[in-house]
Amino acid sequence: MKKLILLLSLTLTLWSCNDFLEQKNVQELTEESFWQNADDARKGIVAAYSALQAYDGSKWTFFEQMYIAVTWKADDILNAPTDYGKSLASFTNGTDDITFSSFWRSNYAGISYANQVIENVPTIESMSEAEKNAIIAEAKFLRGLYNFHLLIAFENIPLITSTPKTPEDFFVSQTTPDAVWAQIEADFADAKAGLPASWDGADLGRATKHTATAYLGKAYLFQEKYTQAISEFGAVISSGAYSLLPNYADNFNGQGENSSESVFEIQWSADRSNGNDERHPFNFEVTPGALGGWELYYPSDWLFSEMQQDLTDTDGFSDRVYASIFFDDPMSEMSDRYEGVNKSYAEVKDNLSHPIYFKKYTEDFDLSFYNGININLMRYADVLLMQAEALNENNQTPEALDLVNEVRQRSKAKALAGLNKEQLRDQIRHHERPVELAMEYTIRWFDLYRWAKGSANTEPISETLTDHTKPFAENFVDGKHDIFPIPLSEMNINENLVQNPGY
Repeated sequence: MKKLILLLSLTLTLWSCNDFLEQKNVQELTEESFWQNADDARKGIVAAYSALQAYDGSKWTFFEQMYIAVTWKADDILNAPTDYGKSLASFTNGTDDITFSSFWRSNYAGISYANQVIENVPTIESMSEAEKNAIIAEAKFLRGLYNFHLLIAFENIPLITSTPKTPEDFFVSQTTPDAVWAQIEADFADAKAGLPASWDGADLGRATKHTATAYLGKAYLFQEKYTQAISEFGAVISSGAYSLLPNYADNFNGQGENSSESVFEIQWSADRSNGNDERHPFNFEVTPGALGGWELYYPSDWLFSEMQQDLTDTDGFSDRVYASIFFDDPMSEMSDRYEGVNKSYAEVKDNLSHPIYFKKYTEDFDLSFYNGININLMRYADVLLMQAEALNENNQTPEALDLVNEVRQRSKAKALAGLNKEQLRDQIRHHERPVELAMEYTIRWFDLYRWAKGSANTEPISETLTDHTKPFAENFVDGKHDIFPIPLSEMNINENLVQNPGY
């Protein structure tokens, strides 16, 4: 799975033209000629994974559109004064922003590929029932994940569980969020039942039983179903399949890919053989210009203030602070893209255009120019913090505090003690999660969304952004900017879609 091959040729929803031909072209892929054996099934599931990178396989679509869409609105990121994400970060965007349409198209492409696997693999006679069930479970996990992304981003979405058969099938209406949640839960539960507990060799990185269990817990947590979430997260923790890496930085420097801390990652690679290119530009996007980067975004001032409070027993900064940001400190260093060595902050301080920078995904000199380090979607540290949150909301604060301290102590941050339920809730929401998971894909913005939408202990996003001194927070309209607009390109094609409120 390290080499995800983008099989856009597998979009098998094109209409067959066999009725107009006297002979079949045996060189042409069709639904009838493709789904014949286990190798075809494997190619189909690889296509379903490929949409995690982007519907078109482009690193630029992923970073400059999809990543920006679900990170730059949050309070942990400050975008640089460029045109990248400008209207998004200032909450002045309309409905035609390409970040929204690319996120929409990529996730629906993944759903389409997954649906094709679910529908066609059962007909492959040369596969055993066990083989079929496992790969169908894998496709259901991916379909659940793509629907989860779409639901949190857009809220009011079409629910597509089958491949279109007629032209009318393409023009679908939106369904209720409750119906989508039910499908997400069902897909994750089916995946949990059908997936293996682990993979090895070339299959490392594929979703497992534990991956699906963790995401089922996350789906419950987002709906405030705390008892169910505790059960699922507890199963992941007690499985023994995961542990925190001793070195926090190894989650982002290529040393800990598909490791004991990895629950699920987007697989990237520096391999460019046969015209393949699955690198991403994170190492350039966050690196200072003085070190050869493009510095398109920075840690927010609020995030930096939280980082400065993440201290060891001797009042030094924790390991996760040094691994996450580059800042004015004698021990802080960062990779120089020109020279391929680490440099201290003091060495380049006079040439910097900004005082603080993100550091994750930048330390990688084994790859050519761009980066092949996998992008985390869920780490075991995230599971522990989500379980802590669920336990705390279920009035099990001492048990929750133990899990928070487990995450903190890995990075040598001093243990916490004596926090009540309300204090621990605030600690988890606005210190532990943003400091541990800063700038990680889909994490912080999705957190802000769920706390704003919750029925208890609700935090309107506008208030959080204002409290955390997010630039342009005054432009944020609760009930509008909480979710993305339905992309204008989709509205123009499908008259059955209804635009989200406020747009």
